[in-house]
Amino acid sequence: MNLEQIRKDIDQIDSMILKILTRRMELVLVAGKLKSRIEDREREREVLETIKEKSTRPIDAGFIEKIYAEIIKESKNLQGKNYKLVAFQGKHGAFGEVASRVWNSELIPVPCPEFRQVLEGVESKLYDYGIVPVENSLGGSVEQVNRLLINTELSVVGAVELPIHLCLLAPPGTDYREIRKVYSHPQALAQSRNFLLRNKLEPVEYSDTAGAAKMLAEERLKRSAAIASKLCAQLYNLEIIKENIEDLDRNLTRFLLLSREKSGEQGKKCSIIFSTEHKAGTLFRVLEVFAEAGINLTRIESIPNEPGNYAFFLDFVGSDRDLKVVQALEKIAERTTDLKMLGCYTERKPE
Repeated sequence: MNLEQIRKDIDQIDSMILKILTRRMELVLVAGKLKSRIEDREREREVLETIKEKSTRPIDAGFIEKIYAEIIKESKNLQGKNYKLVAFQGKHGAFGEVASRVWNSELIPVPCPEFRQVLEGVESKLYDYGIVPVENSLGGSVEQVNRLLINTELSVVGAVELPIHLCLLAPPGTDYREIRKVYSHPQALAQSRNFLLRNKLEPVEYSDTAGAAKMLAEERLKRSAAIASKLCAQLYNLEIIKENIEDLDRNLTRFLLLSREKSGEQGKKCSIIFSTEHKAGTLFRVLEVFAEAGINLTRIESIPNEPGNYAFFLDFVGSDRDLKVVQALEKIAERTTDLKMLGCYTERKPE
């Protein structure tokens, strides 16, 4: 091992320390949602004593205590700022995080392993918002998310239509000619199939795109790369070998922003969920109301709810403060067995 390699390893460790510290502060902010007060002297003493007991040579216990005293001080400072948290599914760098930044870059993105945990976290007041994908222009409806939306009491307060641009990422210094394996989510691999075939690269499925990038950065696999967002390159210190490797130009994912409270603003788009009786023409009678009112539909999707029963998701242009929308919804309530207004909101796109 030479000096150059040692310095590379130190740089890698510094990057890991920063990510771990960032994750710790995220959890501090989440914990702050559950605490009645910021100050907790007993907990602070407990943390410092535990750290001192676990410190080993050549690190001095006093040095570690000073570091953690500063960490605790900054933790309390962050909790006092009342940041708003937005939960997304996946690892940092996931497209859900990218979408949350498009909606509001001031929000603090917090990763969750599962979509269910995103919704449950907002419902239990761990997070102020949750952001979830509901449809992709290539892959269609995200059924897992739509099933969760059927039973949630959360409101849709915003939406983001995000162009999905895939990048081929590799550890710094990688010779692209030596890359043989590419790790990513199956959908991302499918969406860049032609690129992989042209370059004779072996696709390897991974749980999610950002997770593949994180794994590659930490394990520094030889002759390997990952397909993920451009944000992942920044977060995990990876080089962008090639941008926009998706096979089709128009690859869009639509995300919904969820909250416990309804949006106080006058939105321009509405989302509803409804069910109808199992009779011929019942769905047509609902759609007929929108046609007669001159209301433009932008999405209609059927999702299995219970055995033999379907819920219909419908988005339309308009505001729930418009008289024609109010009257249309009153008529629809008479023609459906169950009608729920998910929300009226503004939809945003990256600039």
